[in-house]
Amino acid sequence: MAKSKEGYVRVLGYKLFYRSFEPESNKGVRGTLLCLHGGPGAPHDYLLPLSDLARRGYRVIMYDQLGVGRSEMPENKYIFSIEYGVEEVEGFRREMELGQNVNLFGSSYGGLLAIAYALKYQRNLRSLITAGGLASVPLTVSEMQRLKSRLPRDLVKKLTKYEDIGDYENPEYVEAAMAFYRKHICRLKEWPPELLKTLNGISKPVYSLMNGPNEFTIIGNMKYWDVTHKLPTIRVPTLVTGGRYDEVSPKVAESINRGIRGSKRVTFEKSSHTPFWEEREKYMKVVGDFLDGVNR
Repeated sequence: MAKSKEGYVRVLGYKLFYRSFEPESNKGVRGTLLCLHGGPGAPHDYLLPLSDLARRGYRVIMYDQLGVGRSEMPENKYIFSIEYGVEEVEGFRREMELGQNVNLFGSSYGGLLAIAYALKYQRNLRSLITAGGLASVPLTVSEMQRLKSRLPRDLVKKLTKYEDIGDYENPEYVEAAMAFYRKHICRLKEWPPELLKTLNGISKPVYSLMNGPNEFTIIGNMKYWDVTHKLPTIRVPTLVTGGRYDEVSPKVAESINRGIRGSKRVTFEKSSHTPFWEEREKYMKVVGDFLDGVNR
């Protein structure tokens, strides 16, 4: 992993924790990659493989969004929303003096947030990259339910049983949900410590308010969010990535690819929701080649 610098920056009145990886080359910075984590509420640690791109000359920056990880938790928990997240990204860009040629990367909900940011502030972007990102929560939920229905019958019955009574914390339910996660979040036999750290550190105030009790039960304040019809207004170079077995399915990725004119889509055939772990070397080559192309 490249050498990193850690610190705090005040954005919209709150302290946010960030981590920056500087290029290892003496040839200068080829560009800045700002990385948005998912969840909502999942600390940035699982995105650390992206620091590999520092070897290709890119400054890689990631931060914990408000109320997440080592960033400040506000007294008003109802502040968490997509709209706030967009202004937070813009405030972070300004406070960190990243300029108007940012390459914006978003994973999962972070991909949603990156799209939302591009819809308002694309003048500040050089490029846009999504990994398991989404432009429509209803479509994503529909696809997750389809994937869930393909689990072994006993697991589906168990999930349905506890969902019907709202007991999402029951150990049997959690165990059954984990079977879904191992098929559609990360297919590696052993999950990386950084991914486990993120999953164990999810901010419940953020996740519960915006998302809901789990990945495929989205009943929070983002449940109706759908900007598919606005995608044609995004005109920055865009790379849409995802795994063949992604919980945010290839159908969702294709809806983004169709909406953003000239975008490029790459599916990682051995991956699910974390291709930057599951096919790390290949993923970094794809993203690195894309960045080289748009930053020449």
